[in-house]
Amino acid sequence: MKDWWQINFPKGRQNLIITDANGYPVRIAYGEKGTGKPLVLLHGLASWSYNWRHIIEPLSQYFRVICFDAKGHGFSERPVSRREENGHQVIELERIIQALCDKPPVIIAESLGALVSLALAGQSPHLIDRLVVINAPIFTEKLPHWVMGLLAQTPLEIIQTIDFLRLAYVFAPILRELIAIERRRVLFDPSILSEEDVYWITYPFIEIPGTLVKVAEELQIAVKEVENLQAKKPNMLTKIQNNLCAIECPTLILWGDQDSWFPASHGEKLHQNIPNSRFQLLHNCYHDASTGASEVVKAEIIKFLQDTNFC
Repeated sequence: MKDWWQINFPKGRQNLIITDANGYPVRIAYGEKGTGKPLVLLHGLASWSYNWRHIIEPLSQYFRVICFDAKGHGFSERPVSRREENGHQVIELERIIQALCDKPPVIIAESLGALVSLALAGQSPHLIDRLVVINAPIFTEKLPHWVMGLLAQTPLEIIQTIDFLRLAYVFAPILRELIAIERRRVLFDPSILSEEDVYWITYPFIEIPGTLVKVAEELQIAVKEVENLQAKKPNMLTKIQNNLCAIECPTLILWGDQDSWFPASHGEKLHQNIPNSRFQLLHNCYHDASTGASEVVKAEIIKFLQDTNFC
């Protein structure tokens, strides 16, 4: 299989060293395509830059597209022997923007990436010029899938043992099939997910040690957040929700009309809480909009940026 980074980016996969939220240097994998104003693509949990495969090329006709893997995801470095704290993604996103962008960029973000972007836009409005969020878990009160719950309840020591024994690699065909089944369930048209898609979507879990551990750790953080939210204890979700009114940049909210993980009513509520925002339903779209509704997503993004005089 040809290297995806080499095919899609003129310089292939590049590496950036940032200081993470714990104060350690960490290597971030990213790719760039196009010239002009910076536009950053941010994926969701258990995903990586490959999720943006359908819109990198068309957006690069207008912008300098920067696509990066969040810490511990895809081809970016995984922390070793240290626990993450909630909110680390926001700090690391800020440092990546400061390192790669010569001016405030457009941020286009999906799912957990959208939540992280909303957090940064609320606390540091000057860092983002335009914001597009897709199916954000901003008002969720539970993990949306039983597999997430299972990983969140499994002690990390067990998952680390699975990782150490390379069981994902040993049982790669089975794992690929299971992940493919679940990924097709978040697509309105499951047939669009090709065998090549399945190969690349599952690649980090099978070939790169530490991926499953990182995802499980993030899910355990999320569970604790939801518990604190329900118990009315201090939590990041409430903080992000309270800061929505501070978001100054023009914001586009895209939402799958059939997203079973986070309902469209959450998108409408988000729109009501961000002053300079517009809300657009994506028809016949489930949770994975960047794959399942890529043509409409691309068109809505370009229209929004043209309407707000960014391109």
